Amino acid sequence: MVLQYYAHVRESSDGNKEYQTVAEHLIGTAKLCCNFAAAFGAEVDGHLAGLTHDIGKCTEEFQNRLLNDGPVVDHATAGAMACAMQGNRYVAACVAGHHGGLPDFGNMRTAWKDDGTFYGRLLKGRDEQCLERCGESGITIPPPMVSAAKKLSPLQASFWTRMLYSCLVDADYLNTEQFMNGERGRGGYDDLPTLLARLQAHIKPWQQQPKTELNRLRCEILNTCLDAGSKPKGVYTLTVPTGGGKTVSSLAFALRHAVKHEMSRVIYVIPYTSIIDQNAQVFRDILGSGNVLEHHFGVQFDLSDGATAEDIQKTLATENWDMPVVVTTAVQFFESMYAARSSRCRKLHNLTNSVIIFDEAQMLPLPHLRPCVAAIASLAEQFRSTVVLCTATQPSLGDLLRTYAPSCPVTELCPQTAALYDRFRRMTFRQTGTLTDEALAEQLSEQRQVLCIVNSRKAAQSIYTLLPPEGSYHLSTLMIPAQRQTLLGEIRERLRQGEPCRVVSTSLIEAGVDVDFPAVYRELAGLDSVMQAAGRCNREGKHPVEGSLVTIFERTELPPLLFRSAIGAAREALGDNSDPAAPETMAGYFHCLRGLTGDALDKQGVIKAFTHGIEGCEFPFRTVAEKFHLIDQNTYTIYIPYGEGAALLQRLQDGECSKSLYRKLSRYAVSVYDKHYQALYDAGALMTAREIPTLDADSAILTDLTLYSETMGLSLEPETGKAEFI
Repeated sequence: MVLQYYAHVRESSDGNKEYQTVAEHLIGTAKLCCNFAAAFGAEVDGHLAGLTHDIGKCTEEFQNRLLNDGPVVDHATAGAMACAMQGNRYVAACVAGHHGGLPDFGNMRTAWKDDGTFYGRLLKGRDEQCLERCGESGITIPPPMVSAAKKLSPLQASFWTRMLYSCLVDADYLNTEQFMNGERGRGGYDDLPTLLARLQAHIKPWQQQPKTELNRLRCEILNTCLDAGSKPKGVYTLTVPTGGGKTVSSLAFALRHAVKHEMSRVIYVIPYTSIIDQNAQVFRDILGSGNVLEHHFGVQFDLSDGATAEDIQKTLATENWDMPVVVTTAVQFFESMYAARSSRCRKLHNLTNSVIIFDEAQMLPLPHLRPCVAAIASLAEQFRSTVVLCTATQPSLGDLLRTYAPSCPVTELCPQTAALYDRFRRMTFRQTGTLTDEALAEQLSEQRQVLCIVNSRKAAQSIYTLLPPEGSYHLSTLMIPAQRQTLLGEIRERLRQGEPCRVVSTSLIEAGVDVDFPAVYRELAGLDSVMQAAGRCNREGKHPVEGSLVTIFERTELPPLLFRSAIGAAREALGDNSDPAAPETMAGYFHCLRGLTGDALDKQGVIKAFTHGIEGCEFPFRTVAEKFHLIDQNTYTIYIPYGEGAALLQRLQDGECSKSLYRKLSRYAVSVYDKHYQALYDAGALMTAREIPTLDADSAILTDLTLYSETMGLSLEPETGKAEFI
């Protein structure tokens, strides 16, 4: 008699138990996985992965685990062995790690059964006869086929394996979810043709009667991007001067392009968490809130009692990005591209056949530039996506893109770049050399309305203290977002009313913050940052170009180490008072910067790890995932009981722990590095997870409110009350 093997069990509404057989689960998962993998020509591999991933549940040991709460059982190795016996190690690795994460392959010649590698896992499975112990699953494994990954280079094969792994993990979760919970609110979004029509209706008034010359130019760019939507899939750049409306223009291209080529979704990757909310809100206003997923560490959705249908829908969508428009951060995106854990990889397959826009592409971190560009290239060349590198100051990435995606030429969507920069010019640059803080403050004090941007939080605080109190403002990330938002509202109102308004800020104000000053001072930094700062000067073209000055200066103090390479390249590119806005100056800057950094474009050796292995270990998925972090320094979140934040934190201390609460608390949080966290902790100024179990381990609550100032933000030197910090 053939035993019936079960994959999952649930309790029905009448209290009885219902069972999903292993065969039902394998067939259902295989169908989903095959459909997902078809997007990049891997449907045969996807079908095999789905059919084999849980055949290890056809054992007495697993049935005892499932039905009688017996001990944990390895049920993945048997399926991995079945795939390996067909000569398909890539699918086998996906099956082996479909719960625990993609393993390092290891070394076939030196592996041993307890070394934690994929090859070691197969040896252990052989010794323990994992496959032989399995009963009849009720499915037929197809005959061996050559894997699509066989023809790929090692680097390409690593991306392919991770993508197939994503297909399997998502298919497994979705099939299980369907059986265990039924319909949970997934899907139900508007299709992309509907979203395109909605966008076209939104922009129609702009196109019909542009009220100013600046808006007429923005409409030209917008129409150019719309027309370009019919171009073939590939790699594109969108180089538009600051203030040119590239956010909506790039969305217009993406939607038209996606509809033309029957693509799945639009994904917008933004480098700063400080502006992601703003961009996501623009998209929600145009397309409808229910069609836009904003996904980064600062946004959490709640599935507790009383959660809205939209919150439930978006919570589920964060798992696999199955929404028409996704807005995320560069950190979330690239670290997922090199992840090994199932939860991080699950969404990857939904990047295939998508339009992926990288906003502010010049901000890709230099120490990780090669792996970032390699990931971008793989999406275009291997996974049938279209990539747009969107920026006001296009970096020189052509050589790297040609290296990693030789079949995908790079095309500019707005080819009249030089003419556009001349037509959008709304300010005049001048260089003043080195200034003391006192001399700088004196110049700022002489102006009625002026913005000064410096390279460190310490410098911002120092210069602010030298300004007249009336109409002077200080902005930095040491201030909670809620307070910064309030201050920006006051600043905008003063600017509108013509009242005195002098602002000293870090670079947080440079990108995506809509302020319009008649004069801007910018401490020398990378030219891309200088141009972002210039975009805050005469933004709407209301003043003469000649009288709208952007002053570039240096301070007597050495800049933070983090900025020195960029500053050196900027000095060389500017030379004898070169125009920072000229495309040739910017090209020279990026060329020089790449030269100064030498070979340090892959700090963690990610590319070498997949092309040559690590100490004999092939495909070190887990090792690379543990090392690859775009933000190298650990940060901690400090919650400030300020304003509404005090009541929210009291709810946390009272034991409430919901995603919606944490989402609200993100407006009352400041990020600090290790040493500053330790200084605050040593001073007894923090409550941690030791005292408040509902707190995350990497967060704390400020208890000494004398260390937080409405004007200066959080002090990081509790002994002196000074926030000496970059």
